[in-house]
Amino acid sequence: MEAVVTSGFSGAAQRSARIDTSVAHPARRYNYWLGGKDNFQADRDSGDAWAAAFPTVRTSARENRRFLQRAVAHLAREAGIRQFLDIGTGIPTADNTHEVAQSIAPECRVVYVDNDPIVLAHARALLTSTSEGATAYLDADLREPERILAHPDLRRTLDPTRPVALMLVAVLHFVPDDEDPYGAVARLLDALPAGSHLVASHATGDHLPVPLPPRPPGARHDGDPNGLVVLRDRAEFARFFTGLELIEPGVSSVAEWRAEHEPQPRPTAAEVSMYAAVGRKP
Repeated sequence: MEAVVTSGFSGAAQRSARIDTSVAHPARRYNYWLGGKDNFQADRDSGDAWAAAFPTVRTSARENRRFLQRAVAHLAREAGIRQFLDIGTGIPTADNTHEVAQSIAPECRVVYVDNDPIVLAHARALLTSTSEGATAYLDADLREPERILAHPDLRRTLDPTRPVALMLVAVLHFVPDDEDPYGAVARLLDALPAGSHLVASHATGDHLPVPLPPRPPGARHDGDPNGLVVLRDRAEFARFFTGLELIEPGVSSVAEWRAEHEPQPRPTAAEVSMYAAVGRKP
């Protein structure tokens, strides 16, 4: 078994200095919505503010997680993918990317990337690989694709000549257009070989009768960059897959993507308000 934990900081004290418990963080807020305990009052307040504006947000979070699990299972079982680069992975829960993939193919290798030091603190729980496979964790940010791609532990864990599944699940809506999310995704995909896949989900306002504000009522506007969520429409989401071959059923609700075997009836598109898709690099 290989497990690597890396950080841009020299010690636990420096990592702890980055944890501002007075400011909400998406990974911890998501953990709160999923019923986890790895969150602080600021995360719960922010989560409750979003729930007041969007009452089915917890349903959305759960369905997004199930989409990730179905997508990983499809890629490992049907597409033969054995390498995964999961950016914005969040706090470990049940059935993480490596657990799903390695339950199908124990030799799968997974690199997790997140920018929250609390996620890093939980990395030991995350990094329980099979003996045949490997997992690694990078303390990095989607907005710095070159740093991710050049990291020695990514290069040590993944074979750059073999296809990789780039996992961007519920993370792109935290990157506004002026921070060039399309360019970041393109740079990551350009570095991956043919046969690689992009797996992404994204919050949208397309199905809502009343548009949600970029920050919900009651959310902090000062000092809380993570309160911002960009609700992109279907065309804006599909743009991330430019040049890729979309896997059936193409762009759909996270609750509907290959969900034939999920409990019925499925949540409506409005209840989840998230698009999902998987595309293959030709």
